[in-house]
Amino acid sequence: MKQFSQSFKAMMLATALALPSMAFAEDPGMVKDGMLVDHKGMTLYTFDNDTGGKSVCTGKCAENWPPLKATAADKDEGKWTIIMRDDGTKQWAFDGKPLYYFVQDKKPGDMTGDKKMDKWHVLQGPKM
Repeated sequence: MKQFSQSFKAMMLATALALPSMAFAEDPGMVKDGMLVDHKGMTLYTFDNDTGGKSVCTGKCAENWPPLKATAADKDEGKWTIIMRDDGTKQWAFDGKPLYYFVQDKKPGDMTGDKKMDKWHVLQGPKM
């Protein structure tokens, strides 16, 4: 009986340690140096023409401003939500704003797309 009790306790401990990692997926981005970036440090942008949580950046626009893609396994979490794009792919949004990269940003911390055409903006210091 003692061996069963120890095995049961070990199984319960392993389950308890595994549950938090299964219950909470990592957010797709974070705040670094006062701006929203992905986990590689690449700057994320919003587009003024997007409204109502819908992306209107398609075709050539999406080639220059690739969306921050979400996978089928990703789930909404707090201010992080997933929107469906017109092409059927999923994209991350923060506080209802679809998020994008800029192709001219080559390394973490680059923010060459900020204020492009007065419509593209770095999301500054959102409260996570």
